[in-house]
Amino acid sequence: MLDIRLDRASPVPLYFQLSEQLESALDSGVLEPGDQIENELALAGRLRLSRPTVRRAIAELVGKGLLVRQRGVGTRVASRVVHRRVELSSLYDDLVRAGRTPRTTVLDVQPNLRDTHVCAALDLDPETPLMRVKRLRFAGPEPLALMCNWLPPPYADITREELEQTGLYTLLRGRGGRPTVARQQFGARAATAEEAAMLGTARRAPLLTMSRRAFDAAGGAVEYGEHAYRSDSYTVDVLVVQQ
Repeated sequence: MLDIRLDRASPVPLYFQLSEQLESALDSGVLEPGDQIENELALAGRLRLSRPTVRRAIAELVGKGLLVRQRGVGTRVASRVVHRRVELSSLYDDLVRAGRTPRTTVLDVQPNLRDTHVCAALDLDPETPLMRVKRLRFAGPEPLALMCNWLPPPYADITREELEQTGLYTLLRGRGGRPTVARQQFGARAATAEEAAMLGTARRAPLLTMSRRAFDAAGGAVEYGEHAYRSDSYTVDVLVVQQ
């Protein structure tokens, strides 16, 4: 039973107060993935709330992907999900901000490769030598994403050891590469057998995909990336502002 305190004199709606306190319990680790939430009827009775008020509070968290409802089982805490806003940031930075522990396994580093598709995406000469980096990113013990990035010559001295210790964007910034403009495209597809094995999910399980080409303030190429994320552990948040 969570210690929930409601301020009935506050102008903040009761459902929102309840939702915020439940989310705080999730963020602080008081509630862990798989934990069952007190049922609506019991929670409403204990807090002297109407059942629709409790239902709305829980629905807010279900809508955010933080809770899941299962018929015959009840409401449980969902598996930890990394929420990425549509902004120019790295997965490593997103995990650190979310209080997670990122870990990286470098699968492959190949310098001096030519790729006409990537060069065209980065507005480079087709013969430009690129460095290709493939990584498996973990959030704590859980595999989360497969990442393939192409780097132009100014950043081709990044080492495998550096990539295992910190995020790519931190390394780029350390070499004067400051991505300020990017085009990102999101999609979805089924995992291949190899991807499923590395990400610890079922074959043909749904993956979220992202491709990105990033440039600095002067229009210089910084990086091109193609990433695949487990859809049960990753979401994209979009903020829409109407003028």
